[in-house]
Amino acid sequence: MQFHHHGYVSGEPRVLPAAGTGIDRPEELPDEVDVLIVGTGPAGMITAAQLSRYPRVTTRIVERRGGRLEVGQADGIQARSVETFQAFGFANRIVDEAYRITTMSFWKPDPADPKRIVRSSRVPDDPTGISEFPHLIVNQARVQDYFAEYMAHSPSRMKPDFGLEFQSLTITEGDEYPVAVTLRHTTGPRTGEDRVVRAKYVVGCDGARSAVRESIGRRLVGDQALHAWGVMDVLAVTDFPDIRTKCAIQSHDGGNILLIPREGGSLFRMYVDLGEVSEDDRGAVRKTTIDQIIARANAIMRPYTLDVKNVAWHSVYEVGHRLTDKFDDVPVGDTRLPRVFITGDACHTHSAKAGQGMNVSMQDGFNIGWKLGHVLDGRGPASLLATYSAERQLIAKNLIDFDKEWSTLMAARPEDLADPAELEEFYVKTFEFPSGFMTCYQPSVLIAEPDHQHLATGFPIGKRFKSAPVMRVCDANPVHLGHHAQADGRWRIYVFASAAAVAEFADWLGNSPDSPVVAHTPKNLDIDAWFDVKVIYPQPYEEVDLGEVPEIFLPRTGPFSLIDYEKVYAADPAEDIFAARGISPDGAVVVVRPDQYVANVLPLTATAELAAFFAPIFTAD
Repeated sequence: MQFHHHGYVSGEPRVLPAAGTGIDRPEELPDEVDVLIVGTGPAGMITAAQLSRYPRVTTRIVERRGGRLEVGQADGIQARSVETFQAFGFANRIVDEAYRITTMSFWKPDPADPKRIVRSSRVPDDPTGISEFPHLIVNQARVQDYFAEYMAHSPSRMKPDFGLEFQSLTITEGDEYPVAVTLRHTTGPRTGEDRVVRAKYVVGCDGARSAVRESIGRRLVGDQALHAWGVMDVLAVTDFPDIRTKCAIQSHDGGNILLIPREGGSLFRMYVDLGEVSEDDRGAVRKTTIDQIIARANAIMRPYTLDVKNVAWHSVYEVGHRLTDKFDDVPVGDTRLPRVFITGDACHTHSAKAGQGMNVSMQDGFNIGWKLGHVLDGRGPASLLATYSAERQLIAKNLIDFDKEWSTLMAARPEDLADPAELEEFYVKTFEFPSGFMTCYQPSVLIAEPDHQHLATGFPIGKRFKSAPVMRVCDANPVHLGHHAQADGRWRIYVFASAAAVAEFADWLGNSPDSPVVAHTPKNLDIDAWFDVKVIYPQPYEEVDLGEVPEIFLPRTGPFSLIDYEKVYAADPAEDIFAARGISPDGAVVVVRPDQYVANVLPLTATAELAAFFAPIFTAD
């Protein structure tokens, strides 16, 4: 963590100085805002947290509840999400309090006595070491708390406006604040009163029954699987030996269970199979009582028993897979630019058992958050906002296709499968998908064609930047290269090359009027305000002379023009990043978006291509 560069900091360094909208921030929701976010779920909170780093942008987030969420329904945190938390500064803290999944057990009917279940196998949760971060279980409410803290400590001093429920919106193009939103007070002395707030953009993060979605004419389209599950978070006494291990339990005739241990050492969640639902059920299955769910769980777990002592939360749901055709308000075929966006359950719903709801929703919010900040901060054109729906709708469709197969397998009896081990084999072979690492954005204004992918095969264009160990030259500290990247809206330019090879490129990047760093960074800002440029040398750190490193990698920043030494790295002898990520001996330039996805890979000689790539991104309307 870097601080003191603007002067000595004696207090909590995570609390950044107030700036822009954070100075004398009004308690009352203004009549006009740049961005109005509806809903404080994971998607809404990460969108707000990202925008809180743009203090010149007036962002407010409203919630119909009167205060913070106390008990959330989501709990699975995939490794990709923990990577994202690292950018927001709380990955290590949430890892410390969460339950960590390292293995999964599979239980099936005993061949000698099918009325009893036996453990058939154990498989590692991350068999390929796909991330340095773990797979976690922690309550959704805690995730939202961490984002709320990040917002409150940001320059904009953002916090949710509770007790306001979205009613409707209208759009009048041509106005400075074209979206008129009607909100209703749900708490306090003004309960029941309506008020209108005008916004430049609205982001609907208000769940599966989204009123924002309805207001823009989008519909969730899909099907019901006609299969119901009871879910419960409980404290219980049991003789089941794997109660603190993630388990898939398949019984002979009682149905199936997905067991998820929870944080804190005692709590656990069970998804209990309630069986098929008739087409004319009309929601009757949702009246299943907690006692019935517990009895069903005991029937599935025979010969083991479950004595529930306390129920923290329970619910009944039917598996459904639904998706909207677009994630914004622009009709299909229309060329106008979007004003309203929807995220998370507002635009895609699926089963809870793959642990994807919160995780995919947060990536929706991260995606639209930095783009709105980029546009409203005057960095680039509003046309960039059209890429949100194009990128995220395809990802959601892929998720639903995956979840249909996983949900079907989870509901099947072992004897009905072609191979009794099909469930665990599917879990292992598809691990990269639910972990969040199969996302690959297609070529667009923000994602280049893979013409030079061979120069860095381990950084696939369109996929998330997979960090790796390096040595920080200034202090000989082993660090992860990607962990220095914050959710601050900056683009990353990583230069992998020897000292001899990098000199000419570094001179161009730091001095040429065609360089994106020179051309697009405002003269009144630090040279690294919009671009974070780093160099990684292939030789041991002892052989790197900081006195010979080009100035672009040792920028002078802040009011005292202090040198930033933390942009110069060397290969770690224990795990050479050049070998691990397939980087060419000739070097490579890897461009990474503010949301951690690789946008381009280029040779050091392709200065014109690099300039051309950034030109439409940083050319404002």
